[in-house]
Amino acid sequence: MCELNAVLVSGDERELVMESVTRMVVDGGSIELTGIFGDRKIVSGSIKEVDFAKGETIILGK
Repeated sequence: MCELNAVLVSGDERELVMESVTRMVVDGGSIELTGIFGDRKIVSGSIKEVDFAKGETIILGK
């Protein structure tokens, strides 16, 4: 299974929002993240990059 770490970037700040993300659903300006154990979190922003080699997705905060 392929999981990603979701990193929120605001200016020069990087914050790990969730580890082991298995699903991302974009709805306008928000992204719903679902983790490997079914935990969910909603983040405001937009996806900048998904890097499977690094195992992370970069979300630009609003």
